[in-house]
Amino acid sequence: MKDYYAVLGIAANASLAEIKTTYRKLASQFHPDKNSATDAPAKFRQVQEAYEVLSDVDKRKTYDENRRRSLLDSPIDTAHEIWQTYIDGILKR
Repeated sequence: MKDYYAVLGIAANASLAEIKTTYRKLASQFHPDKNSATDAPAKFRQVQEAYEVLSDVDKRKTYDENRRRSLLDSPIDTAHEIWQTYIDGILKR
């Protein structure tokens, strides 16, 4: 399970306004027309996917429920994945 909050670099309790602002910033930063890095298209798709889920109230609710369930079922694996996504995001910015 991807951690969409880590992809956008926002807290799990971020408001819709924060999600939109962060999405616009990252989408502009990683848009293939503006960024010639080889990983820009992949990052752009990740940002779009995260925004698509987190900006929709119903999708976000389902995502959050699945995220909590995953954390309870396999806390070590889930924590590792969350931290890895977070660290990767920090190192590549």
